[in-house]
Amino acid sequence: MAARPRPLAVGVDVGGTWIRIAARTGAHRAARTAARVTAIADLETYLSTVWKQRGWSGRDVAAMVVASKGIWTRAECDRTARRLARFARRVRVIPDAQAAALAALDGRPGVLVLSGTGSIVVGHDGRGRWARAGGFGAFLGDEGSGFWLGREWVRATTGPGDFEKIRAFAHASQPVATIAALAPMVLARARRGDVRAGRVVREGQRGLADCTLHVARRLRLTPPVTLSWAGSVMSDAWFRTGLARAVRRGGLRMRWVAPAAEPLVAAARMAEALAGTRPPSTGPHSAKPHR
Repeated sequence: MAARPRPLAVGVDVGGTWIRIAARTGAHRAARTAARVTAIADLETYLSTVWKQRGWSGRDVAAMVVASKGIWTRAECDRTARRLARFARRVRVIPDAQAAALAALDGRPGVLVLSGTGSIVVGHDGRGRWARAGGFGAFLGDEGSGFWLGREWVRATTGPGDFEKIRAFAHASQPVATIAALAPMVLARARRGDVRAGRVVREGQRGLADCTLHVARRLRLTPPVTLSWAGSVMSDAWFRTGLARAVRRGGLRMRWVAPAAEPLVAAARMAEALAGTRPPSTGPHSAKPHR
């Protein structure tokens, strides 16, 4: 008799700049790949390409869990899951920030400060309650993000007559990513003592600190509150040190813990549980979106 194929479980992380995929069959890694993304709509096209390359069909994939940017409510998650139903027998969609928090905090109560291309602060109390602050995108929020730092730097260093310089950013093929790419330079200048860069960075840290204080107090987390991080901006230790100072000035005792895992790991583990190849969890790798 031919051996029955092991169920395939797929985790997908849709961030501000990248789509990442990890697939497993039992204890074996079946695939891991990534591609740049310009819009959530690109997800279906990219999944179709990967499925074709791997020779997968919707029947081959027992479960897929997608941790996606740009969604938060249960209705949004359910709509996206229905749209992706052809890719797996069971599909679940959760906010990417929740996946990042579950992975980084490893299920412990606390707050995740995520700042990469965009930013959001999200936390949970370990008993199923979640809270968030920020994360409203480049037009309305993303305080302290790579995009925010880059945009504020451009504003601080250009004048009304710098048409060509500003136009180059505005008409870039991916303007948000192009402006966010300035963040490492802004941080480097601030570390060296550049006054304008330092002012931009401190204001970004204050914005993230305000969001952190809001989440911790809303959840009534017991101090010292556990904080972890995700994203390219927060991976900068010097930036985190300044953020910690801003949080403490706001009256919150806190302690940093290094991220236990990346968001993709949380999505993949949830997919394994959904496929029945990992025991279901109500702790570190479960998440219930808001209504």
